[in-house]
Formats: sequence, C-alpha cells, structure tokens
Amino acid sequence: MGYENKLHILLVDDDKDDCDIFKEALEELELSSDLTILHNGIELLEFLSSEKGSDPDILFLDLNMPRKTGLECIKEMKSSKSLPSISTVIYSTSYNTNVVDELYDLGAHYYIQKPSSYKCLKQVIEQAILLLSEEKKTSISRANFVIKP
Repeated sequence: MGYENKLHILLVDDDKDDCDIFKEALEELELSSDLTILHNGIELLEFLSSEKGSDPDILFLDLNMPRKTGLECIKEMKSSKSLPSISTVIYSTSYNTNVVDELYDLGAHYYIQKPSSYKCLKQVIEQAILLLSEEKKTSISRANFVIKP
C-alpha cells in the first residue's frame, strides 16, 4: 500500500459501536497496522503530548465529541508547535459545508462522512489510507477533500 512498516492508526470517536465497527473493518483490510482508540478530544491531546503518543501515521478524528470536539482538537493541533503533525482524516456522521471548508483550511487531509453500510466503510477507510500513502502530505485540492465510496 505504500507504507513499508506497520501503520500506527489512531481513532478518536466517542461512539463505542462506531469504534468497534471501524476496528473490524480495518482488520478485514489485512493491513499491517496497530490501532489505538481514544474516546474524546481531551484524551487525544493528552495522548499526543505524552511519550506513548509516538506520532501515529494517520488520525481518524470524529467531530462531535464531548469535552472537546474534533474541530477544537484540530485547531489546537495545528496551532501547537509541541504536538506532532499527523495525517488527519475527519470521520463524522455530520456534514456541514461550512465546517468541511473550515477543516480543509485548517489542514485536515481528508473528510469522510460515516457511511451507512459496512462495505462502504471498508472502502473509504482503505481509500483514505491509500491516498495518504501516495500523497506524501502534499496539498490536497478542495475538490478531492471529501472521500466518498
């Protein structure tokens, strides 16, 4: 897929069922990966600031979470010199064009609206990982920012 070594994927989502389904889909993709799951934005920022936060390769970040939203997290991550720069895929049930535009402007790499089917979920996860392995963190056009199955 473009990544030579095992991928460290970080998923931040407050919905336990969504986390379980994401984990299952990722396992079925047969990628060499380790998945870390966190459940809110405070946990994410603490994780990234700690030693155990060893710079994940890809962050899948939900927008609507308690304590600190995904939007607040990405603003803080992008403005902080101490937090690592991570390929970030916004992964949310909601879709608001203004918010999507703001996320693009803040430097998120891709946006996925959580699909309703498991098959589509696997496709968009795989597509995001493939795109990130190919693009090497170059700029992504606004037209290609939203990943659709």
